[in-house]
Amino acid sequence: MALSILNVAYPFAPVSFDSAGGAEQVVAQLDAALVAAGHRSLVIACEGSRVRGTLLATRAIDGVLDNKAQAEGRARHREAIMSVLAREHIDVVHLHGLDFADYLPPPGVPVLVTLHLPPSWYPARAFSSSRPETYLHCVSASQAGACPSGTSLLPFIPNGVPVEELHIDVGGKEDFVLSLGRICAEKGFHLALDAAGQADVPMLLAGHLYDYPAHRDYFRDCIQPRLDATRRFVGPVGFAEKRKLLSRARALLVPSLAPETSSLVAMEALACGTPVIASSAGALPDVIEHGRTGFIADGIKAMAKAIAAVEQIDPEDCRAAARTRFSAARTNALYLERYHELAARRVQPAASVQEPLAVNAA
Repeated sequence: MALSILNVAYPFAPVSFDSAGGAEQVVAQLDAALVAAGHRSLVIACEGSRVRGTLLATRAIDGVLDNKAQAEGRARHREAIMSVLAREHIDVVHLHGLDFADYLPPPGVPVLVTLHLPPSWYPARAFSSSRPETYLHCVSASQAGACPSGTSLLPFIPNGVPVEELHIDVGGKEDFVLSLGRICAEKGFHLALDAAGQADVPMLLAGHLYDYPAHRDYFRDCIQPRLDATRRFVGPVGFAEKRKLLSRARALLVPSLAPETSSLVAMEALACGTPVIASSAGALPDVIEHGRTGFIADGIKAMAKAIAAVEQIDPEDCRAAARTRFSAARTNALYLERYHELAARRVQPAASVQEPLAVNAA
């Protein structure tokens, strides 16, 4: 049965395979998988997004993303959702934003919510909606375990990356380490720069600096003072350039201070044959096999020591782990199965007895 799925992205970050944010990349993957499987894919996302299905673009916010601007962006998303539901048959609405509780659609269509971020970052009401047919799930066991006690969750669906597309021949490793992601304090990139300095190796920092005041302050106060001729910020990179950088780097540094729910960039690095040196925050120890595909290292000194030892890691072990554990094709198949399951529940007669979906109590 062909489905019509409405994916709703976070209002303030464009969706594409070139996006910096993991959630936006997941939306791009799901959209492409739906189209490839013959389903109808609609995506609500801000201007600048690129999708394979039908993009229902909301006007991008110009200027600083302060509280007023964020409220405007959520209102635009809410209006877009109401508009498409009024004129289209949608089988499942899939929400991805941290602020999804601000634009939940009215009852009448099943809603799936993927919690991409640490549970403590969501408002309490996100876990206690009275809206019927609203289903939450996580992207890792670590994240599910951190949800408020008693939260009903569908079994988690792990993230994946396009492993085969990431594997390219760049002619060998070069003498630099890399960090990549959204430029914000919780990612801890200042620690990576200090560790690279202590290990006396060049470093490149790539990523998108969004126009949140706190992000701008972090870059000005903690990143810029640490940059020099050998430790450089190269700005945002798309998929093709990211693939080259990850393939050429001696190691990827993921010094996150937040309880990471997953790590697409770590999975991408492994697919490129590049070991990962990461903190022990959240699910990172579940992604990195310490001593085989990288090292778990907390703090500047430990990370610098791991950089010196990274030659012990076999790139083929990294690629093998990515192929076995982090395939986007498997992730997409699990989502398509879940869409079918939720859509089937909706079409059953109201008087019939429904078998409950399997849930986990976090």
